[in-house]
Amino acid sequence: MELLSYGAVELATAIKEGKATAVEAMEAVLSRIDAMEEKINAYVTIDRDAALEEAQEAQKKIEAGVLTGVLAGVPMAVKDNLCTEGMLTTCASKILGNFVPAFSAEAVVKLKQAGAVMIGKTNMDEFAMGSTTETSAFGETKNPWNLEYVPGGSSGGSAAAVASNECFFAVGSDTGGSIRQPASFCGVVGLKPTYGTVSRYGLIAYGSSLDQIGPLTKNVSDCAAVLEVLAGHDTKDSTSIQREDTDFTSALVLDVAGLRIGIPRDYFGEGLDPEVKTAVLAAAQAFAAAGAIVEEFDLSLVEYAIPTYYTIAAAEASSNLERFDGVKYGYRTPEFDGLHNMYKKTRSEGFGAEVKRRIMLGSFVLSSGYYDAYYLKALKVKAMIKKAFDDAFANYDLILGPVAPTTAPRLGESLSDPLKMYLGDIYTISVNLAGLPGISVPCGTDKKGLPIGLQLIADRFCEKKLIQAAYTYEKLRGAFGLEH
Repeated sequence: MELLSYGAVELATAIKEGKATAVEAMEAVLSRIDAMEEKINAYVTIDRDAALEEAQEAQKKIEAGVLTGVLAGVPMAVKDNLCTEGMLTTCASKILGNFVPAFSAEAVVKLKQAGAVMIGKTNMDEFAMGSTTETSAFGETKNPWNLEYVPGGSSGGSAAAVASNECFFAVGSDTGGSIRQPASFCGVVGLKPTYGTVSRYGLIAYGSSLDQIGPLTKNVSDCAAVLEVLAGHDTKDSTSIQREDTDFTSALVLDVAGLRIGIPRDYFGEGLDPEVKTAVLAAAQAFAAAGAIVEEFDLSLVEYAIPTYYTIAAAEASSNLERFDGVKYGYRTPEFDGLHNMYKKTRSEGFGAEVKRRIMLGSFVLSSGYYDAYYLKALKVKAMIKKAFDDAFANYDLILGPVAPTTAPRLGESLSDPLKMYLGDIYTISVNLAGLPGISVPCGTDKKGLPIGLQLIADRFCEKKLIQAAYTYEKLRGAFGLEH
């Protein structure tokens, strides 16, 4: 168990110093998975032989001095919407249940080049559409803190795997809060970088103008280290940005003196659970006590974020998911009569209810006669939301608020009321609409013993401010984690 309690960077240091090996770390994780997986269901696919073989390779390279990075030899988990060469990539959907890509996503390639070793692919909401990891075709993932509750979504498998020590860090994707919200529900750290910082090449798209890949980790130091590996320009992704300031570990500094932190009044109104409110405001007090300047302000347009997000995301999803038709790859219905019938039957049988709902909504808002009334209007509001954040960042370094209005709901609660599930994204989706970076850090637990997350938001390309503030808060807060 001792090895499993290490953070990713700590483990890599121990391996480098000869106190442990990459193979020992992988064996420890695999036996942990054997003990936990039946209860938690965090993974869709695990390739034990390949994982152990890769760990042996990494160990040889570390001993030879070839691999020297801060993640060398560290076992990691990858969300199942990132392509992995030779390994099933299903998006937790029946329609891709047999899809094995011939290439790996750029993010996976970079992590492997840094010496991280892949354990397998984590469970998720089907095509990343959902906030609970209950829409997966492979069964729901459960929250390691309490198995009767959801882990959040759509990167719920990644968050649960980190929280239950079934990996040392994981990678997720965030379209409207899908890294930060499960991180909050599972009591781990999750960061969504500025749009364009991490290549989306090989990420199976949900909403192309909103999706961004990021890390889920045990602590802020690991988060900075993983992001440093992931970040970088990629010619294969036209939205990828050339940045010079990706030395994120340099921001691990214990200091928030003089930092200007704004708290939006709009985030603390109706619908916010009192226990979440208390924990988040206590964190704000901790920042103030450490020398930060903390004040309330009005962030307009918050109530328009959800309709804007679901209009744009569904429109992009209906376009992106058009390629799954039973012709080129993935599932094809066994019995059909002609091409059009094959399309219809394949999609009816292959897609789940939530995905169908969003495809239909997206096709509707893009249809002639409704395009101007819905989609075009949503794009205009998106620009206004972006402007509201620009105005806020003229006065503040960071914005502080909750990640979600409540702690994790019980299994089965959200699926009966999709609208309520959509409303749960109220604090996270604006960040994606404006292309900003945001981080979720645990800041307490409620009376049921479930974790509460604090969200910090920065202006574009200001991840270092986020990391420094989150790191400082983590040190002020002290130890936090699930006792096994």
